[in-house]
Amino acid sequence: MNAYARARTLDEIVRDACGTRFTGAVLRVERGGRAVFERAYGTLDDVPGAPPLEPTTRFDLASLTKPFVTAAALQAVEAGALQLDAPLVAHFPEWADAERAKITLRMLLAHVSGMASGADYRTLLGSNVTTFALTQPLVAPPGERVVYSDLGFIALGALLERSAGRSLASVVGRTLAALGAEATGYRPRPSEAAAIPPTERDAWRGRVRGFVHDEKAYLMGGVAGHAGLFGTARDVAALAEVFLAACNGRKQTVLDAALAREAVVEAAYDPVLRRGLGWALKTTQENSCGTRMSRDAFGHTGFVGTSVWADPARDLSVVLLSNAVYYGRSDLRDVRAAICDAAVAAYE
Repeated sequence: MNAYARARTLDEIVRDACGTRFTGAVLRVERGGRAVFERAYGTLDDVPGAPPLEPTTRFDLASLTKPFVTAAALQAVEAGALQLDAPLVAHFPEWADAERAKITLRMLLAHVSGMASGADYRTLLGSNVTTFALTQPLVAPPGERVVYSDLGFIALGALLERSAGRSLASVVGRTLAALGAEATGYRPRPSEAAAIPPTERDAWRGRVRGFVHDEKAYLMGGVAGHAGLFGTARDVAALAEVFLAACNGRKQTVLDAALAREAVVEAAYDPVLRRGLGWALKTTQENSCGTRMSRDAFGHTGFVGTSVWADPARDLSVVLLSNAVYYGRSDLRDVRAAICDAAVAAYE
């Protein structure tokens, strides 16, 4: 199969979704740590004369922030500054009560801390969001079950700040530098906003463009453990490559290979989506990685229309960045799954 034929199905899927599911997207596929496909589609928005997207276009990554922050946390573990299984109450005196005193870093990363999923932004107005996250009652005993939790990753961001003695943006910035992810970071400059695809228009903030879509992260000044990063498909693929390389015996210098491998095996079971450390793991054929990726596949999605899935068995990663909420908050699972299936068929 020639390169054109391999790319044709991928092209068709993304082009068909442009103008109805998102205004534009960037798709990048890597195999063995090298790009085999990268293309930009559509336009920044749907107004007349809107410029076309480029492969270097930066998107609001939404919850794809979580695996980047996970990498920063694992670097702290490797350096001895944090431990995966030590209770975190030493860093959080707010957790001195009987239940929360049991929470560990591993529990935060695997979403089994028992912390609530999130909170409506209207209940947070005028509040310190980090304080809110750290002091909310638990919804389950620590370690009992998976509860996907933005509040848990807000706590993780606070943990990294307290343990390092510097801002989360600085901590994550060092991880990004180690990745060579020069185009990714928190809080784009105002001069950069016009080149970033808008997400949606809401009654509170108006047109959301160039500042974080997630309301909790917005109330935190755009820097949070669960959301806030803006970045490129290349940089997201570079993060996935750290873990793929560790699984496939390739050299990488960001994380200890054994620790990286530990992050992408099951740390907590859930019938819908099993959890590694900061990563989701393929669990059923209904997951957004589609039917062709192996059960070893790991990935993450972002609410605004971003996703990354990587399959160690095929040494393949698929990154899709889009602004899907531009046309409403509908599920993009079918598009993500179709793209992953087509990428495996073309490049395995």
